[in-house]
Amino acid sequence: MSRLEPGDVAPDFTLLDDNEESVTLSQLRGSNVILYAYPAAMTPGCTTQACDFRDSLDALAAAGYKVLGISPDKPAKLAKFRERDSITFPLLSDPDKEVLTEYGAFGEKKMYGKTVTGVIRSSFVIDPEGKIAVAQYNVRAKGHVAKLRRELEI
Repeated sequence: MSRLEPGDVAPDFTLLDDNEESVTLSQLRGSNVILYAYPAAMTPGCTTQACDFRDSLDALAAAGYKVLGISPDKPAKLAKFRERDSITFPLLSDPDKEVLTEYGAFGEKKMYGKTVTGVIRSSFVIDPEGKIAVAQYNVRAKGHVAKLRRELEI
């Protein structure tokens, strides 16, 4: 599994969102995009992280950032997550984990002292030209958005 580094071209993708509409990364060129990978909708950590992004969305948008969440969940589950927690940004479905793998956000990780295979909680900031500006792996759900905002000076 290879990890992305700043300066790498962000792998393009087209995935269905929580409304079963296609979202293509390259169509967002010209904008800064925060793509964050999380293991599973409606779990405690993933809910914390999604709600933190939701609560920071106005400040992120004012600074020129669009937010996209990505997980292996199917669009129907993502729609329930969006509705239950008033998520106000697109949640992308990658059930085959192809995009997660391309971003280095799926593979071996440590969980409770054991090595398992799964989604590695990660965040990527993609610049307007489609290049990785920031790649962070194994981030914590709690406090991550605040940390990312400090690093981006937002």
